[in-house]
Amino acid sequence: MFRIRKCVLFLIVALCIWFNFSGVTYAVRLLTREDALKKVFDPNAQIVTETKELVEPGLSNIKERLDGSLVYFQKGSKSKEVEAETSIDFHFALKDGKKIGVAIFDEEPGKWGPVDFIISLDLQGAVTRVEVLSYEEKRGQPIARRSYMSQYEGKTSKSKLTVGKDITGVSGATISSRCATFAVKKAIVLYEELYLNK
Repeated sequence: MFRIRKCVLFLIVALCIWFNFSGVTYAVRLLTREDALKKVFDPNAQIVTETKELVEPGLSNIKERLDGSLVYFQKGSKSKEVEAETSIDFHFALKDGKKIGVAIFDEEPGKWGPVDFIISLDLQGAVTRVEVLSYEEKRGQPIARRSYMSQYEGKTSKSKLTVGKDITGVSGATISSRCATFAVKKAIVLYEELYLNK
């Protein structure tokens, strides 16, 4: 009996080591879009969605502010390609019929697969909350933690929004950290360009 337990324990340890180093990743769904909107706004807030098309000359201005691309694909990423969306949904929370905040969903390539985010802003364009809806990561899971995401709160277009400067990256998950930072910057830029005319 002791020998069987020893063999089972050895097998479990071997499998754990293999999964850790084999490149196996798991898709993890943390929130649905509906739940994400309730999390970044008052759960009882009415949500209205406005769709904006990215057209010239605004599209070029947005790309220029985002260093040339609507999607941040990094060297070393093993993620499948993520399509650049030119139709953007802005989800506004209403209270007593007035807009009180806006949220944008975005998908960016992480290290092992796409990461889905929701970024909420106040009406002046400052970040109020960031959440991860889903990811396919091995070492990038800490970016989904509240302790990591809270550092984006209050950031605006005047912030550096650079990992290693005003954003503390996750050790061993630089691509995931940069991916999150780009998603936040993109949400700010899109809102400013399409609603605040900045």
